[in-house]
Amino acid sequence: MSDQEQEPEKHEDVGLYQKMADRAAEILADGKKTLDEALKKAREEMAAGGEYSREQAEKISANLRRDLGEVGKKAKNARNAVIEAVEPHRVVAGVQSGLSKLLTSAADLLSELAGKSEEALEYKTGEVTSPGTLTCKDCGKEMHFKATVRIPPCSQCHKTVFRKSY
Repeated sequence: MSDQEQEPEKHEDVGLYQKMADRAAEILADGKKTLDEALKKAREEMAAGGEYSREQAEKISANLRRDLGEVGKKAKNARNAVIEAVEPHRVVAGVQSGLSKLLTSAADLLSELAGKSEEALEYKTGEVTSPGTLTCKDCGKEMHFKATVRIPPCSQCHKTVFRKSY
């Protein structure tokens, strides 16, 4: 039997289902009723109108409630999936992880730059330097030069590696 060849009562049930769903939606839109209250009121109105029997209205109301319950379950599952996906502690952990990687990379880069800067400021006995201050890397003794000179060993500990400052 094709869809068009269904019994007239079945077509009538489909029409009642849609009318009841529409009326329950209107009642809910007013915001004064719960779903169960809206369905009850729609069912009573349909039966009171005389076009449908109380039995038909109750049967369709039960079907509508069943279908809305399934939609509600699916909506709840979808809501829970979204909440799980964006749970604050998960988002925070993701942000912290990203920030940690960024800061670690920045720290590594800064450490490398600091090392290169230190190397550029390192002078040894026998090299020529412009005026400024050399600090012995071993004992911390400072040697101040007012002119360009060849660097002598540290006058305190006789070591040969210095850090330049101006």
